[in-house]
Amino acid sequence: MSTRPEILYPLFAELETLGGIGPKSAKLFENLGVTRPRDLLFFLPHSGVDRRFRASVAEVTPPATATVEVTVGRHHVPSARNRPYRVELTDALTTFHAVFFHGNPDWISKQLPTGQKRIVSGKVEHFDGIAQMVHPDHILKPGEADQIPDFEPVYSLTQGLTQKAVMRAVGEVLTRIHPLAEWVDPTLKAQEHWPDWHDAVLKAHMPHGLDDLSPHAAPRRRLAYDEFFAHQLTLALARSHMRRGKGIATVGTGVLQAKVRAALPYAPTGAQERAVAEIVADMASGQRMNRLLQGDVGAGKTLVATLALLIAVEAGGQGVMMAPTEILARQHLESVRPLAEAAQVVVEVLTGRDKGAERRAKLEALKAGKIHILVGTHAVSQDDVEYRDLRLAVVDEQHRFGVAERMRLGKKGQAADVLVMTATPIPRSLSLAQYGDMDVSVLDEKPPGRKPITTSALSTSRIGDVVERLRSVTASGRQAYWVCPLVGESEVSELTAAEERFKLLRAALGEGVVGLVHGQMPPAEKDAAMAAFQRGDTKVLVATTVIEVGVDVPNATIMVIERAEHFGLAQLHQLRGRVGRGSEASTCVLLYQAPLNESGEKRLAIMRETEDGFRIAEADLEMRGAGDLIGTAQSGLPKFMVGDLEHQAGLMAVAQKDARKLLADDPDLTSPRGEAARVLLWLMRQDEAIRLISVG
Repeated sequence: MSTRPEILYPLFAELETLGGIGPKSAKLFENLGVTRPRDLLFFLPHSGVDRRFRASVAEVTPPATATVEVTVGRHHVPSARNRPYRVELTDALTTFHAVFFHGNPDWISKQLPTGQKRIVSGKVEHFDGIAQMVHPDHILKPGEADQIPDFEPVYSLTQGLTQKAVMRAVGEVLTRIHPLAEWVDPTLKAQEHWPDWHDAVLKAHMPHGLDDLSPHAAPRRRLAYDEFFAHQLTLALARSHMRRGKGIATVGTGVLQAKVRAALPYAPTGAQERAVAEIVADMASGQRMNRLLQGDVGAGKTLVATLALLIAVEAGGQGVMMAPTEILARQHLESVRPLAEAAQVVVEVLTGRDKGAERRAKLEALKAGKIHILVGTHAVSQDDVEYRDLRLAVVDEQHRFGVAERMRLGKKGQAADVLVMTATPIPRSLSLAQYGDMDVSVLDEKPPGRKPITTSALSTSRIGDVVERLRSVTASGRQAYWVCPLVGESEVSELTAAEERFKLLRAALGEGVVGLVHGQMPPAEKDAAMAAFQRGDTKVLVATTVIEVGVDVPNATIMVIERAEHFGLAQLHQLRGRVGRGSEASTCVLLYQAPLNESGEKRLAIMRETEDGFRIAEADLEMRGAGDLIGTAQSGLPKFMVGDLEHQAGLMAVAQKDARKLLADDPDLTSPRGEAARVLLWLMRQDEAIRLISVG
């Protein structure tokens, strides 16, 4: 089925087919992410107004909404233009005023004729000791009272759009939906007490009270699950598509790996051994490997990746390792080369800097199979880069790299296996949303000999003490990082902040002791500054956050983070992980500007309590929400309209399991439930998935 099912046509028509929506209001709806009638189904109310009947406005505590029956009294017509028009209204217990600014007297006297009974509903406030209702939302005759809902849903708006307009549009879309065949697993549906899809949509838009607006309300959980399930089905299809692409069984001899293991100063951790075993099994299976290696800072991902690359070489093939930046690519080279040399394996680097004859020579050697392992930036996946027999692609620091790039790199070999490494511990729900098409290995142990890092928080007023401490540390030959603040809206740029700090430290610690690296430097200068610090020529490196990922200087034992309250938890954790890489005890100093706000205080407290990246990531998710956590814009994390990864995290794991099982039982989605799932994919605009089924 590669055309949209007919039952969904009305939901994918133009918005202007809804009454009351013209080109102008269609534009306004677009600001809310609503471009088709279907989007309104998942555009749920975020709060509501209690409009149940009261005997009197005296029963509510202002400011609050009340709906009461009144007898209309005197009209006070304003004497001056800027005075409001007031009408006295008497309910069962008290008299209050209806107030109209710039009101039309004819309209008001028609709506509220003196001596008659009316139902009014609106917000009650106190003014000069008298209760008043400014511009009532509803004024009706007693027989029309049922037009006011007991609980009125409230939708997000954009300038120029009213609640009435949104409610009218939603109301019309709700008349266009029909019951659809069920795609949710029947056992799960019964267990969760979920309504049918059709009922869930109606109930979600017609809440009876605040409880119905909670992410835990059954209709909302059901609709969130539908979104997660469609997303996981797409990832599962991509995964089975990748696996169906013929893989090559890559079986190592173990000879080269044994040489590297013999050269190691310590034994690998249990977690490293487990990850290597999972990779060995994947590579030997003859199906394409698509695995995520997730490990906290310093958990030893490089060793696991190197052993995996050696399996490819042992089997007579080649491996490539790809990093997002030049600095990281060169650093991987530094880490991999000594290990590979122990096994007489040829490692070469390729970045955007390679030009002309030098680049051509590398490409020829690669094509001839004389280079066993290539390390580089995305230059390694360009069209003219040909491998003799690429078996394994290792991709570092995933979130700059979406599903599409993973697939492109995988296509370089006949059917290269793909191993993705990330040093960003991601809470389980997010990693499933982002990497649901992959199998995951987690490194959750630190290699032996790594000392814990002492973390302290100091107010910026004590910066002098910190500089003194650096003086004694550098005198004894150790090194330190000083990370400058993320400057937000102030006049100074991050660059100015870093340069100012650099001058101050250079004046305090002496010429030649302090280096500077920031994002606006030309790459060659940046590399030179990093290299000088890595060699130990400079003792203190002043940096903006460019050093966040992957820089490895074992002799650096102090990390100072200035204005730490401006950084997110994940970033603080990444930065702290730059120290504690050698045998010496290390310290991280979080400098903050007092007074701290509540969330700043909480973040610094978590950093002092734990070094466990996964715990920190969970706390970060709780505090900031999913979108901010990975910076949704560049994360490849999908946007969900109903699904809420903080409060409904458990559903994502269920959705992944269910989607994989459905595809295992029914790979072409032709069973009744499979057909229903296809309709869901169309409903959720999962075009990628639909393409994969029709290619199937």
